[in-house]
Amino acid sequence: MLSCDNPPPVTVILAPRDDLVHTRAALTVHAPDAGRLTVHPTPGTDSVLTLAYDILAALDKPVPLTGYRRLDPAPAWTLAAAWILATRTSHLMLLRAHFLTPYRLQALLQLRDRTGLSLALVCHTRHVPAPVERALAGVAHHMAEATALLPAVQPPTTTPQQRAARSSLANRWLSLPALTTLSAADSATRPCQCTAPLAEDRDFFAPVLPALTEAEVAHRLHRASAHPHLAAELATAVFTAASVTQLATAHVRDLAPDASTLTLHDHGLRQGCLTHHVPAWARPLLLAAAFTWRIASGTSGPLFTDPPGSTGLPGLMDFAESCKLRPPQPPRPKRRKGSRAPAKPPKTIWPFSPAHYALASAMREPDRMQGCPHPPPHTRHTIAAYKKGWPPPHYGPRSRSY
Repeated sequence: MLSCDNPPPVTVILAPRDDLVHTRAALTVHAPDAGRLTVHPTPGTDSVLTLAYDILAALDKPVPLTGYRRLDPAPAWTLAAAWILATRTSHLMLLRAHFLTPYRLQALLQLRDRTGLSLALVCHTRHVPAPVERALAGVAHHMAEATALLPAVQPPTTTPQQRAARSSLANRWLSLPALTTLSAADSATRPCQCTAPLAEDRDFFAPVLPALTEAEVAHRLHRASAHPHLAAELATAVFTAASVTQLATAHVRDLAPDASTLTLHDHGLRQGCLTHHVPAWARPLLLAAAFTWRIASGTSGPLFTDPPGSTGLPGLMDFAESCKLRPPQPPRPKRRKGSRAPAKPPKTIWPFSPAHYALASAMREPDRMQGCPHPPPHTRHTIAAYKKGWPPPHYGPRSRSY
């Protein structure tokens, strides 16, 4: 079980007048990307589970959670701690702390012990409330005035150019060549603890996303689900072009401590066991999946499974479709001239592609692409082109020119 040996002292901020200036200042410092959260608890409830949902919502995760017992707070607090550790969130400020019950205060302090958060409790009273004082007995803490820590500030503004850059791909289907090889016809292999070579040393290069598409994929996956194993598995499929059976071989031990690399195993059916570099946008997702295992069980289990035991969650392909991510699809049939029938939304096709298979028998499989375009070629010619510094489009790191 993860725990922080020496978490920072708790800060109790007294704001007796409950001024709009101080509340606005607290909300303005909310910046999840910078590791700072401001949580405004849901009014009218003293539920421990609801407070965990408030923290997950502050982390931009959808709530309420699905897949767990309806009133069980443990999974929600476990996932909140995993996301806080994975995103390197360092500060959490909680408004209306004078309304907290002893159980909710205890859950907050346990979250602080797990993650090493710098916790600030804003009490809109002249004196420290008795429940807060009792909860902090024996816990390092100090007092502060709102005028000192919450000065008047103006909310940040977003320029039209920034809004346009973020929304250019919003609500659009994204066709990712790497997902063409997700579907597989073989069964998962036995667990492996080999020392696999780097993918580029084995001349394997997964399709690379354009910068704008990569940013949109990261935005969607970070906000698509509070279940890190789902988002982490789909992210891994995007940057490795792995199949579902290869993804099933990944364990927590296969992820580097800083999530810079991930090893997938496959016993020679495709390209063999390979170690892939993890792009920066996907590292928090994989770290959250690993931290969930370390918090919930303290063991190294399958990375893309849920140790709290969720049920009824969507499969990987259904989850990808909910994020509007899919492999390139076949051309849509032309609509008949004069037809008034409304066009039916096309069903997503998940083809079976033997493009990355090493065995000749797999390469002779009948065409199951169902009209979908094949992934970018992975041949000796493309490998040689990559080594010369001019790989074909969609292959190799974007930093190289070609």
